[in-house]
Amino acid sequence: MSGFDKVVTSYDAALQGLDDNMTVIAGGFGLCGIPEGLIAQIQKLGVKGLTVVSNNCGVDDFGLGLLLKDRQIKKMISSYVGENALFEQQLLSGELEVELTPQGTLAEKMRAGGAGIPAFYTATGYGTPVGEGKPVREFNGRPYILEESITGDFAIVKAWKADRYGNCVYRHTAQNFNPMAATAGKITVVEVEEIVEPGELDPAHIHTPGIYVDRVILGSFEKRIERKVLAKEAN
Repeated sequence: MSGFDKVVTSYDAALQGLDDNMTVIAGGFGLCGIPEGLIAQIQKLGVKGLTVVSNNCGVDDFGLGLLLKDRQIKKMISSYVGENALFEQQLLSGELEVELTPQGTLAEKMRAGGAGIPAFYTATGYGTPVGEGKPVREFNGRPYILEESITGDFAIVKAWKADRYGNCVYRHTAQNFNPMAATAGKITVVEVEEIVEPGELDPAHIHTPGIYVDRVILGSFEKRIERKVLAKEAN
């Protein structure tokens, strides 16, 4: 295999270089499309003082919630925190710094960071606490606030398939924040369900080009359901 091969065979190698006080951008939405093994490895490494950028912080005993439990996260930049009682507890006690960000704005912060765009204007959040202290400009008679983009020391991402060059395909709703997160890390690590040989993926179906990816690791996934809702049987 050529020097473009990005596959690593251990989680130690996948997260080599991760250290205290770094910023980690994590893909996923709730428990859908989260890099379970990479999160578990961060817990195992015991790094502290992390700033984690993710839509939410998992649940109390799974996903990023594991890092909250071990007091490894100093600051969360997220858009939804409703399923995690420990998150609420640490926030209210002042133990955890939280920057709540509208969901679309958070996605655009990642995308813009990956595209080398330092900031952008959005109408979302104007006139609310989200917009307090941020520069405002008017375009076509409507006020917009300036939001800075986000980049991280590491991005951890979950994909369905990847080839050895790091080209990735996501499956259904597991696409969520993963493509944006993948572009915004100085080091991007993708945990996948299947690794294929170069040329096996249809180029038209690739969601994240390998140019953004530094390491690929084959994982196994529990794919826990966050909240199961069943239809009632008809009488």
